Amino acid sequence: MSVIRMRLCAAVLALSSSLALGAAPEPAPAPASQPTVEEQRLDRAAPQEILRRGGFADAAPEFARALRAAGSYVEARRVVVRHGARLWERAVGRVQGRVPVADGELSRDDDRPLYWARLAMTRELRALDAEFELTEERREALLGELERASRGQDDIRYPDRGERKVLLTGFDPFTLDRDVRISNPSGAAALALDGTYVRTADGRRARVEVAVFPVRWQDFADGAVERALRAQLPRVDAFTTVSQGRVGRFDVERFNGAWRGGFPDNVNVSRTETVPVSDPATQPQWTRTTLPYERIVAADTGPFPVYDNTEVTEIPAGASEPVKRPDGPTEGSTARAGGGGDYLSNEIAYRATLLRDRLGLHELPGGHVHTPVLQFGAGNTDPASGTVTDPEFVRNRLAIVSQVRGIVSVAAAGR
Repeated sequence: MSVIRMRLCAAVLALSSSLALGAAPEPAPAPASQPTVEEQRLDRAAPQEILRRGGFADAAPEFARALRAAGSYVEARRVVVRHGARLWERAVGRVQGRVPVADGELSRDDDRPLYWARLAMTRELRALDAEFELTEERREALLGELERASRGQDDIRYPDRGERKVLLTGFDPFTLDRDVRISNPSGAAALALDGTYVRTADGRRARVEVAVFPVRWQDFADGAVERALRAQLPRVDAFTTVSQGRVGRFDVERFNGAWRGGFPDNVNVSRTETVPVSDPATQPQWTRTTLPYERIVAADTGPFPVYDNTEVTEIPAGASEPVKRPDGPTEGSTARAGGGGDYLSNEIAYRATLLRDRLGLHELPGGHVHTPVLQFGAGNTDPASGTVTDPEFVRNRLAIVSQVRGIVSVAAAGR
């Protein structure tokens, strides 16, 4: 028998023995996956212009080169964490004036370069055909690392100097199939306030730390909010989740409901169901704000009116049809919409305040603030023919961000 035939027979016998003993085969490398619906929007003209004029067009190519050079999963993880954190730091630095903005670039207050650069990087990671073993589970773990690092969720740090501590969250842009140019003022506010200080009415300084969240139902069901906030809430003096809400007004949402209303998210997935949380047997239908809403409404925080919004939609106890209630939920009712609606803005408020209560932090000031809708200027409202920015659009975003800062100053003083 030739040496080659002997080796072949030995290999077959070894494989047969392992199967007979029930040994599990080595996991097969996962093939590169297709871009998500969210990532596919990158190829449109407006996102490419935002990346180019925002100065972030190089982020994904540099990340891809570093990924391809990684010789192992451990090295790839280091690349992911390093580049994700660098993207976040670069975005915050740009908004806060530490990164130069060249002539012809977008104004420095813009949140969109971060959003599109992150998607360009996740698309590169999803498409990686690695030389090392990269299972689907490992690829998903790397995507999670990239998401958390590039959203500031791993960068929440409060210096131990006896200052008050405030946590703020923002969101990505959304409704992008309606207008792919859209910006989210809550995300812009998060970038502008991260690591900064505000002065409370009684003269104390408060440190603001932030995190930004995706507009995707599944991330919330997977516990993204609780994972980011659980260790932080016991440390802070106040928190506020922020999202874009109604035209021309701010709202402090008094009540949050345990219901998902089904509006499509950024990957065009709908969910109509009770908000999925751990220990659903003890899940309340409603949570409520502990923010000092009366003082926030009364304070001169900026040009937009601020409302204490108490309206909800419920199915009353013993009934079967939903009704609107202007003054909050009634006893034993089932939630169908909080003051902030039945989308992810309501859900982040519900999850954060439920977490507050489950941690026994019932007196911790916390809740949700809706900003005005950020609108493009007159003559620039058509997505098909409009430009990615205009002077009125920038002025509106700056005004909203400034007023969020004012509201945070009031919230930071406590109840």
